[in-house]
Amino acid sequence: MVFTDLHKESIKLAPQIVGNSGLFYVCYRLSLLGWNAMPTSRNARGVDVVCFSMDGHKMLTFLQIKSLSKRNPVPLGSDIEKLIGDFWIVVANVITEQPETYILLPHEVKAMAHKGEKDDKVSYWLQPKQYAIDAFREKWNRIGNG
Repeated sequence: MVFTDLHKESIKLAPQIVGNSGLFYVCYRLSLLGWNAMPTSRNARGVDVVCFSMDGHKMLTFLQIKSLSKRNPVPLGSDIEKLIGDFWIVVANVITEQPETYILLPHEVKAMAHKGEKDDKVSYWLQPKQYAIDAFREKWNRIGNG
């Protein structure tokens, strides 16, 4: 991944940095909605962010964040029945000054998943033409205020 800063110098970013950038961008956006958003440890399987309202009465326990340097397919793994989350948030173009976010529900991700097979191995992907649409683009209202 290549990032061009304000001085137009290119910097190569590791996938983990792209992932962290999207994760913290989502926490920033959720904070603006009044949520107390906390990233989980990076080894918490399937859960990237936990949120609760400031009064503690509302809680989102499973937010799955997928960060992409461009508007690419989202890898979903080999078994879409194991997908969890209250919401799935795809952050595309995360290394630009204006990332694009797409807010989806797990059943929408499962319904739109593309199945790929290669060398007797199955993998599922969410294609950009499926998620990068107005129905999901910047739809933070789907999550609501904390």
